[in-house]
Amino acid sequence: MSSTVNSYIAIPTFLKVGPGALDNIGTYLKENHLEKVVIYFGNGLIDMFGYKVMDSLKCAGVEVLEYREMDSVCLEDITALAFHLPSKTQAVIGIGGGKVIDAAKYVGFLQKLPFISVPTSSSSDGFSSASASLIVEGRRHSLPARIAYGIIVDTSVIKTAPERFLYSGIGDMVSKITALYDWIFEAEHGVTVVNDFALMIAKKAVNSFVRTPFESIHDELFVKELLDSLAMSGIANEIAGSSAPTSGSEHLISHALDKMLPNPQLHGVQVGIATYLMSLVHNHRYKRVHTIFTDTSFFDYVETLNLNVEDYLAAIDMAPSIKPHRHTYLHEEKYRALAKEFLTTDETLKRIFHL
Repeated sequence: MSSTVNSYIAIPTFLKVGPGALDNIGTYLKENHLEKVVIYFGNGLIDMFGYKVMDSLKCAGVEVLEYREMDSVCLEDITALAFHLPSKTQAVIGIGGGKVIDAAKYVGFLQKLPFISVPTSSSSDGFSSASASLIVEGRRHSLPARIAYGIIVDTSVIKTAPERFLYSGIGDMVSKITALYDWIFEAEHGVTVVNDFALMIAKKAVNSFVRTPFESIHDELFVKELLDSLAMSGIANEIAGSSAPTSGSEHLISHALDKMLPNPQLHGVQVGIATYLMSLVHNHRYKRVHTIFTDTSFFDYVETLNLNVEDYLAAIDMAPSIKPHRHTYLHEEKYRALAKEFLTTDETLKRIFHL
């Protein structure tokens, strides 16, 4: 008698990325039989998008049971919200940046309800991931949740967000190059097993993005490709059952900076800088990384931030302790030493850190 192993991989039921997508949110929900919803907006976003969203939902016959602005990512606050949801709620919608997306995602997860992700900036792939970054007992933790049931991204809204969010998204997207190299390195050291399908999805996502022709980072095609690729990254993680396809040594450096600094930079900005550094350490695709960061003016932007190289040197040393169960390049002392050497000798990094 033979036995089979069943695997289940969740992907969003619908993905709508394009100009004016927010105007059609009611239609998208109605088509998926979600007719009674709760909406959480990021701070100040009811005034900016509230009427547009409410009108679209009303026209489609979708009832808003409750809506509010929120910026808390404290587990206690989110748990309280989850267990006071109206009983007839069929879906939870998060509209805004990372905080409200994570909060709404976790509310839906706790109540086993579909979560609709509506990001208003492109700062990271969090809008498509199955985890939520929350504050637990005063410290930020990544908690398991579920991937969004639906993703709606209005590219005309994304393009009106401050430019630093676009740079953050670019940094986070390009980081898949080094993350995948670290994942393969781990597998070679017997610490993990690479899921080839997840590897393919993440690789296709980043390659599609870095090869997109553009004249400006505000070009419609460029912004759409960035958001599509970030969404694909979330699916790669879902397939792998971990964040390994999209988060390697470059993310460990950023997480270390988050722990060390009172006011860290945007996640994708820190990750982008660390991605270029680690591509040098890996001796893998560093020319491609350098080209995309030069052509998008990512390097020009980070040069204006007055970053302290000592913070990054310390973050390299702290990186292995962030995820001690992993085995990225930075988990080996010789590669930490090499990273610190490049940080102070590479001409581009010297320019960024004003050395």
